[in-house]
Amino acid sequence: MATKIRLQRGGRKGYAFYSIVIADARAPRDGRFTEKIGSYNPNTNPATVDLNFDRALYWVEVGAQPTDTVRNILSREGVYLMKHLKGGVKKGAFDEATAQRKFDAWKADKQRGLDKVAAEVAKSKKDAAEKALAEEKKVNEAIAKKVAEKKAAAVAEAEVEAPAEAPAEEAPAEA
Repeated sequence: MATKIRLQRGGRKGYAFYSIVIADARAPRDGRFTEKIGSYNPNTNPATVDLNFDRALYWVEVGAQPTDTVRNILSREGVYLMKHLKGGVKKGAFDEATAQRKFDAWKADKQRGLDKVAAEVAKSKKDAAEKALAEEKKVNEAIAKKVAEKKAAAVAEAEVEAPAEAPAEEAPAEA
């Protein structure tokens, strides 16, 4: 039986959510599967991947063929790097502790990169919010200035009309 590591679609229309599954190559995309090894949510920034690393590594080692998208996901998660390092251990190039150190160093470097990207996204959102607030303040100041000018014009107009009305009111009172 030829096995594949593929995505199985879930979620609602316009908001896809995928399960990473092991399935027979002849099974339909959303059909029967052997094992679920993780999930993939492309709707978040960056995309969220929840993967059972040990099971994914096992299936890659026994020859399950991933689809292109799943291959990229597994590569980003380090499954293929670990497979490569285990191959080096089998050949005697280095021991298992060295392989684990190399993998941990790679994972830490990857996490620093992800943290940096997350910080840049947060900073850009904050800058955009500050810029929008500054523009809104400008608009509000312009509106307040126009309102103040209208009020000043209305007060000036009322002062011009008030002295003309005052003697007219006093004249009937004397009579």
